[in-house]
Amino acid sequence: MSESNAQSMPHVDLPGLSSAEVSRRVEAGQVNRVTTSTSRSVVDIVRANVFTLFNGIILAAMVLVLLTGSWRDAVFGFVIIINTGIGIVTELKAKHTLDKLSILVAADYMVHRDGRDVTVRHDDIVLDDLLWIRAGDQVPADAVVVTAYGLELDESMLTGESRTVRKKDGDQVYSGSTAVSGMALVQVSAVGEHGYAATLTAQAKVYKKTVSDLSRGINTILKFMTFLVVPLCALLIWSQIGTVGGWSYAISTGAWRGAVVSAVAGVVGMIPEGLVLLTSLNFAVAAMRLARHDTLVQELESVETLARVDCLNLDKTGTITDGGIAFSRLVMLDDAGEVVADDAADGNAADGALAADGDAALRDAVRQALYDLADEEQPNGTGQAILAALADAGLSAGVVVQRVPFSSARKWSAITDSNGGRWYMGAPEVLLAAFDGDYAHTLRVVNAYANDGNRVLMVARAAARTPTADVDEPTLDSHARPVALVLCSERIRADAERTLAWFRDQGVRCRIISGDNPVTVGAIAAKVRLTGDRRPVAMDARTLPDDVDELARVLEGVDVLGRVLPEQKKAIVQALHVADHVVAMTGDGVNDALAIKEADLGIAMGNAAPATKAVAQVVLVDSKFSHLPDVVARGRQVMANMERVASLFLVKTVYSALISLGVVLTAIPFPYLPRHITYIGGLTIGAPAFILALAPNTRRYIPGFLSRVVRFALPGGVAVALSVLLSSWILPDIMGWDVSDAADLASLRATNAIIVFILGVFVLARVAYPLNSWRGVLVAFFASAGVIGMLIPFVARFFALQVPTGRELLATVVALLLSAVIFVACHVIIAAVSRIISHSKPTRQR
Repeated sequence: MSESNAQSMPHVDLPGLSSAEVSRRVEAGQVNRVTTSTSRSVVDIVRANVFTLFNGIILAAMVLVLLTGSWRDAVFGFVIIINTGIGIVTELKAKHTLDKLSILVAADYMVHRDGRDVTVRHDDIVLDDLLWIRAGDQVPADAVVVTAYGLELDESMLTGESRTVRKKDGDQVYSGSTAVSGMALVQVSAVGEHGYAATLTAQAKVYKKTVSDLSRGINTILKFMTFLVVPLCALLIWSQIGTVGGWSYAISTGAWRGAVVSAVAGVVGMIPEGLVLLTSLNFAVAAMRLARHDTLVQELESVETLARVDCLNLDKTGTITDGGIAFSRLVMLDDAGEVVADDAADGNAADGALAADGDAALRDAVRQALYDLADEEQPNGTGQAILAALADAGLSAGVVVQRVPFSSARKWSAITDSNGGRWYMGAPEVLLAAFDGDYAHTLRVVNAYANDGNRVLMVARAAARTPTADVDEPTLDSHARPVALVLCSERIRADAERTLAWFRDQGVRCRIISGDNPVTVGAIAAKVRLTGDRRPVAMDARTLPDDVDELARVLEGVDVLGRVLPEQKKAIVQALHVADHVVAMTGDGVNDALAIKEADLGIAMGNAAPATKAVAQVVLVDSKFSHLPDVVARGRQVMANMERVASLFLVKTVYSALISLGVVLTAIPFPYLPRHITYIGGLTIGAPAFILALAPNTRRYIPGFLSRVVRFALPGGVAVALSVLLSSWILPDIMGWDVSDAADLASLRATNAIIVFILGVFVLARVAYPLNSWRGVLVAFFASAGVIGMLIPFVARFFALQVPTGRELLATVVALLLSAVIFVACHVIIAAVSRIISHSKPTRQR
């Protein structure tokens, strides 16, 4: 807990809770503590990695093999244990990183205790605390308003109603609602889980399993394997018992042990055990790497969405600009809206700008009104910039009788001074549209200033009227007249142009969506080369159509939207969805929350309002726009590489299933041992897959994961299966091997293992393509490792490997040449069939 000097708060006569009272409430458990998590719990991580269907099948298979006494053939089980351990350790490390980082984005609140304002964490608020609710805050606990200072709440997350609600003294406020404007001192009436919606933010942040294209594809593979493995395993055992002389002979002689080991070889090969592990591992590693760059991924599966993004909606402030506002100068207007004084020569000093020629009394009145209007939360710090400049000019606060705080929905604020005069400040086009008279020339002047990149606000005055406007339903006085333009400038981020260029190169369409003047935003967009050499097309959002289909068509030709209302931001995202775009939305304000939640990927800045961060999947903790390319690139890397890896694993599944089916139908001994597939899988699939999964890759992901993986896996899988089955059918006759003899069967299985290994290297080379870089070295290394392993006596004995000699060598070479021909033929035939099928399908028009 610390004293706050960040903002000057109104004077409070109430002392608030004392330290002793706070301590008593903490001891009684009356604190605003809600269990939140940005990642899975330790128990969930262990359960997800250990208690899987595949692990269950593998464990059962390992136990069966161990019962036969052939422990070398059970080594595949220990590989699964090691892989599961790696998955648990990696996810735990990612959890630690993410949970530590989430503390950095936790919101602080200001409470009044012991007669002073202090800043406390969300969890340290206690029952009966006097709590300040300020614009941008998400209400952390249920409370009753003690004193309201123009507080307006957005309760849409609770009620679904987007209209803001103005609160008065004595009104109830609920946790989960968001302060849009003004402030209030409230007394906490319910904390923690007793609050009406205290768990809203926690539920928004909690880890949840997103059913994505990748997840659906892998789940389909798992379901298929579940139905395939069990019956095939039973059939394999039955067929292998038959090859050793039947059940009676197998049981009496112990030959059943070899039959079980052979059946397990088929089952183990069909299970892509590393695929599930690598998927969760990749998500966790990606989130951990992003965390090192101050990027918090609140849902690990959202990494996949990063890869598919083709449309990025940017909030100007905080992304293109750094949020810093500088007051430039004041331009005086006459009653007709014509410029009468503009000291453009001195654009950085309030004194010079305000000393321009004109009516002295009016100028002084405007200066004072502007100071009082700015003494209120304005969008993106504009009010603070004006206040600072005018304070330097020697101004101090006047007497304000009534105040209408700024609202992003209204786009203006107002005060009533002690003389009964009413002053407005806000968007020029909004104010002028409500005033009587023709101000077309004034709008042209505003656009001219905006074209130079200025942020333009208007000050207008209405004569003294009785009574003052209703503050509960504030409206603009049509008799008001413009008296001055306030020019401010925004600082463009140094990395904005470079970051936007990266997105253009990657085929991601960027749009700037802002509540500011579209001309101003368009000028800034041109400065950062949003659309490259082409000038950005800017549009006023107030002219956008309401129909979502028509809106989608309009948006295709628009790069910049200004004067966008909060509900329009959400509609824009929905329209882009109609046009089949995958949309990412950035923002930092409360008015961005609904759009961020609607987007496929919500990205909040670290300095964003708590409500905005709560609904975002990704938080840029240090609010640097330049991290976004790394965020998108990391997602693309995961998805593109997982497609490669899934293809690699599925090839083994295909050929194991086909070989098992061939063995059952032709009643031959299984062509290889479980230890063979462990050795081959480790060198051509397992270890390379881990490396390939973490390789750089910026290819944009396109839906259709499962179909592409199956198309890739079928040719290789069919080729390996045909080659092994043909070898098992033909070689015994050519070589004179008797498969009922253990030595001859061992020679046949060793030859088949070599065939599977060589074709596995071919598949790995195809997955790793192109091979003109480190990928070629990767393939060569594992191919060499496999050959060298066969030459090491201990390794050869352990994995039952044999180096062929004499006639066996010749037969193996011939078999390998035939296998290579089959491999090429399968790829050519299946590719041709795929093309025919794809051409026969009607092309979907986008």
